[in-house]
Amino acid sequence: MERGEKVISARRQEMGARRDDVLAAWKAAIAYADSAVRAAVLLSKKSARSHVRKVRQAPLLFATDLVSACFALSFAFVARYGLEQVQASPELIKTLLFAGPQYLAICIVVFPMAGLYSRNWRYGSISDLWTILRAVLITTALLVCVLFFITRLEDIPRAALLLEALLLSLFLSASRLSFRINELSLPDNAGWLKQAPEREQKIPTLLVGAGDAADLYLRAVSRDRSCFHRPVAIIEPTGACEGIMLRGVPIMGALTDFERVVRELRLSNSFPRHLVFTEAPSVFGEEVCEKLIRQAEALGIAVSRLSQMTELKNAKRANRFELKSIELTDLLERPQAALDRDAILRLIRRRRVLITGAGGSIGSELTLQIAACEPSQLVLVENCEFNLYTIDLELAERFPTLPRATCLCNVRRANRVNDVFEEYRPELVFHAAALKHVPMVEINPCEGALTNVIGTMNVANAARQIGALAMVQISTDKVVNPTSVMGGTKRLAELYCQALDLEGVERGSGPRYMTVRFGNVLGSSGSLIPLFKRQIASGGPLTVTDPDMTRFFMTIREAVELTLQASAYGLEGDIGKGEIFVLDMGKPVKIMDIARRMIRLAGLVPDKDIAIKVIGLRPGEKCYEELFDMNDTPVPSPVPGVFGAIPRPVPLSKLRTTFARLERFAELGDASMVLALISSLVPGYAWQRPALAGAALAPMQDESTREGEDHDVGLPDNLLAALVAETDGGSAEVSGWVSPSRLQ
Repeated sequence: MERGEKVISARRQEMGARRDDVLAAWKAAIAYADSAVRAAVLLSKKSARSHVRKVRQAPLLFATDLVSACFALSFAFVARYGLEQVQASPELIKTLLFAGPQYLAICIVVFPMAGLYSRNWRYGSISDLWTILRAVLITTALLVCVLFFITRLEDIPRAALLLEALLLSLFLSASRLSFRINELSLPDNAGWLKQAPEREQKIPTLLVGAGDAADLYLRAVSRDRSCFHRPVAIIEPTGACEGIMLRGVPIMGALTDFERVVRELRLSNSFPRHLVFTEAPSVFGEEVCEKLIRQAEALGIAVSRLSQMTELKNAKRANRFELKSIELTDLLERPQAALDRDAILRLIRRRRVLITGAGGSIGSELTLQIAACEPSQLVLVENCEFNLYTIDLELAERFPTLPRATCLCNVRRANRVNDVFEEYRPELVFHAAALKHVPMVEINPCEGALTNVIGTMNVANAARQIGALAMVQISTDKVVNPTSVMGGTKRLAELYCQALDLEGVERGSGPRYMTVRFGNVLGSSGSLIPLFKRQIASGGPLTVTDPDMTRFFMTIREAVELTLQASAYGLEGDIGKGEIFVLDMGKPVKIMDIARRMIRLAGLVPDKDIAIKVIGLRPGEKCYEELFDMNDTPVPSPVPGVFGAIPRPVPLSKLRTTFARLERFAELGDASMVLALISSLVPGYAWQRPALAGAALAPMQDESTREGEDHDVGLPDNLLAALVAETDGGSAEVSGWVSPSRLQ
């Protein structure tokens, strides 16, 4: 009897010990899980909050993963030993109960940190399986380490651990594939970031919207090796998906977080140069999108939207070389400059503004941007009837309440210009009227002189006569060490405005005369971009004058915005007197590179689909342009995105005298005298003799005049004699013409 009681007592003690062991195991597991969670939070509080937020966004998926982990471990033991043996062996159950809570605690910590909830699994793919495998390997390895230190892996079957890892991988993959059971995709396993050749040359792009259209676009980018865009981030309407990745691109916030997102991207050297709406703006809200567009434009970021996938075309009429839409900012190797819009508003608001050449490429952009700044009246001066009608119609549609006036006027006619100024008495004058096509002006030098020189003089004199606040002249980098008539005439216009500005400084009164100089504008009429577009659409070839030719480039919008900003700073801060504002256009770009880039942006291959043909320099062209003339003194400028240059001034009286003679000879059609007079005022200008019937002009000198030499050297004797006689106030006969002096 005593022996039986001892056996029963021993069994009770053994069962109590086992119960205590189980309870101790549970307590240890809970304590370990608690310590692990606390350690993770202390290690990175910000990271922990981010992981918790991601788990909260997918609580059902998180719970499913934990159940899958428990089931995988249990099923692995059952598969290893069999269900009957497990039921008959309390040691196996004890081992399972001991390992289970520890494994569950490890999964709670590791799954979020491994990125299982940082993906939008609705758009998951085969390439995302690595995330699952990584999470499984880490959890299994940590379980092995914990069990080894606690139990030395006694009574832990090794095969069960391997089987558990395999089962958990299958369970986690199945739960994620269920998100897209009706749509399975097998994208190229080399991600779009790795596919992109010369990644640093691609255009950083910020996407608006994280829906189906964004997914389709990212798929297309990942598969198109010739794509020049590099998505760097996504913003979406609510920001609820912040922190989630869509095909490797992070969703960084809501639409209202745009400026913060851009700042963070700038810090990571991924400043976006393009903002792309993946859906129609109406989907996100018109007001929000309008604000977003204004913010992007203020930062110099181009804005566009994706084409609709449902847009259909007639296959029978399809043109293989039909040009895709090309954003001009994509052709630049730099972001556009940011603006001080408040300064521009202070310059324009509630003032009468007159714009010459208002229907041209630069003039029309000036008109639209100024109209948006609420002037009290906008006066449009244009010589081309159709251009004037077009810009007036656009103003009527976009700014119907803006007071405006339209004037057909040729700036060459001083009386007509004076009448317009007297009638409307503008406070600000923007002079954009000019003949700017180098080969055309080279063939027609008299017309170039009348428009670019005499026209500028007429406008400047009229602005002074009615007491305007300021006149802003649009100039070009072709005035720097000019080799063309266009460059020489625009240089004279610069000198005249500088002389008037310096005279106002001496007198202490008078309008400010500011000149803004910049290079080629992308997309302007007569520029190479429209020409290249037509040539690509017709199947080529693209014509390039010289393989080594370089040019400075800006978009029309950027050039006009910086012009307004420089003008605002110049007038408001009373800076830049007697100076030329030179816009910062970055580094010069090879025309050959522009041609190849345009072909690629059109989805074609250079030299294969479209050929490039070198045709040689045209009359008056140079292989490269410069920012500063040999007679300019570069100076720092307080205006963002603008340099300063101080040209060597020419006395106003000398300019007026020479301009009077220039006008007379131009009206008489004496091209030789016109070129000689330009050369007399523009040192280094190699003037050329006009050829017959519009042929190219043959240069009279092989080299430009060297610095320090008389810039009249090389002129014919009869022209030199005429210039000497005119300087002395007399007259001289040249080629049968009598040139009366027109001293003022």
